[in-house]
Amino acid sequence: MTNTAKKNIFIVDDDVLFAKMLSNCVSKNGQNTVRLFTTGEACLEALSENPDIIILDFYLNSVSKNAADGSQILETIKKRNSGIHVIMLSSQESYGTALKTIIKGAEQYVIKSKDAIDEIENIIKKLN
Repeated sequence: MTNTAKKNIFIVDDDVLFAKMLSNCVSKNGQNTVRLFTTGEACLEALSENPDIIILDFYLNSVSKNAADGSQILETIKKRNSGIHVIMLSSQESYGTALKTIIKGAEQYVIKSKDAIDEIENIIKKLN
């Protein structure tokens, strides 16, 4: 049985177009509340809103060259609240990169591709 409760979802991606497309898909029909962030630092400032799920891009430096990468933000999120589900998102197809994020607490590692949005939607449906 899938969980249909409304979820509070943060999307952290400096690719604004992709983030908006993803947001539209996971919030359609009002099934979830979604906030978009272009930097991990902005996401961290809003953690008091208690997101259920954070979809976090691995590379986050196109908006601010000094921005922390997704791996660093993941570590901080897990230190502050280990119960938040984190889905890492990246164009990196490296097994080593994926493994490092899983070790740091990400539940899933999704490669940005034409199927990424569908894959993320399916993961969200399965998370409690």
